[in-house]
Amino acid sequence: MQADRAELQFVGVIMSKHAKTAVRLGVSVVLFAAVRVFLGIAELDGLWGLLYLLPYAVVGYDVVYTAIVNIFHGRFFDERFLMTLATVVAFVIGQYPEAVAVMLFYQVGELFQSVAVSRSRKSIAALMDIKPESAVVIREGKEVEVHPEDVAIGEILLVRAGDKIALDGTIIDGNTSLDMKALTGESIPVDKAKGDSVLSGSVNLCGVIKVKTENTYGESTVSKILDLVENSAQKKAKAENFITKFAKYYTPIVVICAVLLAVIPSLISGLWSIWLWRAMMFLVVSCPCALVISVPLSFFGGVGGASREGILIKGSNYLEVLSKVGTVVFDKTGTLTEGEFAVREVCAHGIGEEELLKIAAHAESFSAHPIARSVVDAYKGSIDKSIVKEVCELAGRGLKAKVSGKDVCIGNAKLLEEEGIPFEKAKAGTLLYIAVDGEYSGYLVVKDAVKPNAKKAVEKLKALGITKTIMLTGDNQTTGEEIRRLLDIDEARCGLLPADKVDAVLDEEKKGKLAYVGDGINDAPVLACADVGIAMGALGSDAAIEAADIVLMNDNPEGVAKAIKIARKTMKIVYENIIFALVIKFGVLVLASFGVLDSMWLAVFADVGVSVIAIINAMRALRKIKE
Repeated sequence: MQADRAELQFVGVIMSKHAKTAVRLGVSVVLFAAVRVFLGIAELDGLWGLLYLLPYAVVGYDVVYTAIVNIFHGRFFDERFLMTLATVVAFVIGQYPEAVAVMLFYQVGELFQSVAVSRSRKSIAALMDIKPESAVVIREGKEVEVHPEDVAIGEILLVRAGDKIALDGTIIDGNTSLDMKALTGESIPVDKAKGDSVLSGSVNLCGVIKVKTENTYGESTVSKILDLVENSAQKKAKAENFITKFAKYYTPIVVICAVLLAVIPSLISGLWSIWLWRAMMFLVVSCPCALVISVPLSFFGGVGGASREGILIKGSNYLEVLSKVGTVVFDKTGTLTEGEFAVREVCAHGIGEEELLKIAAHAESFSAHPIARSVVDAYKGSIDKSIVKEVCELAGRGLKAKVSGKDVCIGNAKLLEEEGIPFEKAKAGTLLYIAVDGEYSGYLVVKDAVKPNAKKAVEKLKALGITKTIMLTGDNQTTGEEIRRLLDIDEARCGLLPADKVDAVLDEEKKGKLAYVGDGINDAPVLACADVGIAMGALGSDAAIEAADIVLMNDNPEGVAKAIKIARKTMKIVYENIIFALVIKFGVLVLASFGVLDSMWLAVFADVGVSVIAIINAMRALRKIKE
């Protein structure tokens, strides 16, 4: 409840902030229209145009204030300085409406971007449900519930069915199956017995076990995952906003050129008024309105166009990075596969397949193990529990029971070996061997299924020129390689924990821009540290969605290729606008410098006209891409 209240407060603050900005924009538009109508009816001009300062102050006071503060801190040439310079010059030369309109455009764009980011970003830590809230420790023969941070190395934890293991350790008593999906992303539980190591964050599915701790909570697996999520974003080389980078060079150059144009010829000729006029036109033409408006609008258009395709991009800067990606790394479970295990194959020996599945389903119907449930789900007939007797579960091996008076053994190879029943070991996968009355009767293959569109997703990426595809998984090498070959992925790295995945991604990032695609809680640290983190949104974990930069809302891996195409299209439009604006402006600047262009109206038209054309071109980013 406390987390819910905190989230509601967070949302309330964000909504309040955006509402205030929207109100400012509305008031400014009303004042702008009122001033324009008043001046037109009263036929007033000249200094009366300064009335436009009213809507300008309402909508742009914070931009101007920030630009001034940044100047005092030595940051002269950011986008706020550009906006302030452009609009102040417009006021100086009497282009009052343009000054207000430009600031309005800028603030609307800022509002759209702020809303998109605020709706997407929440507290990651509040959603990380793998963190154990308490631990039961046996002290002086008594069970004591304490905070995980208060557990010392070598203490004994009592972990009941359904509890999370609070600290890493070794089982000293009991057998169980652990749900490690939150850590490895694998949906199939892992059987553990006395002497086996267990990781914090795992969920005990059955029975009671005692675990001897091997390190403190601060050094535990779950603590490290949380730390990775909170801090790995610092390792990400975020793309700097293009306008900011461009402004560092463009703005000081044109300002210096304008000053030189006003001073040097005037000192030589003494015609100060002529050269000051030309310098003013030079500044007007060089005002970066076309770039300040059209470049962010292109990015916003790309973000909007992507949202219409079911792709949520949390910030326009990720489009720039995504357009340069050369390597795409996938998580396996839930990303390339369905994320749910089921009986995929029935292989009978001496009896019919339907009869084998019926016997297995009846025996497993008394077990709460997830694999047992998958066997029961695979059997389409009704379960008659009255024909099942003497059920005995054997942790880490399987179970034995009497079904219709027949002795049934169902479990892994270890169970049949212990019973002395000869059998043929089958191919790789999670296998349930079945023996009836001491005779080997066949096996069931339980595994995850590849998503039907996964192979096509990889094919589309390669068609786009992606140079390398990699799959990272906590599964074993045999299973991982099987999926890799099936999907034609270039490389598979198996048996990885979240920290291993982070290391693998950071290593690949040294070779070029990289996108990581994942869906589980265990993927959150990797999503956060990748150049671009892409989460499968519809079924993915909240933590993964919050840590990611891009979310595929339909869980279709083909969306990765689509997102890259949108990013490349957006950047193409951005570069078109930049080149077009600079070429036109450079030509007009040369003409203005040599006096060929001697009309301020033509100078303003060169600025505004370029802006209009650039904006129209930027709107193409909203259109759907062609497959």
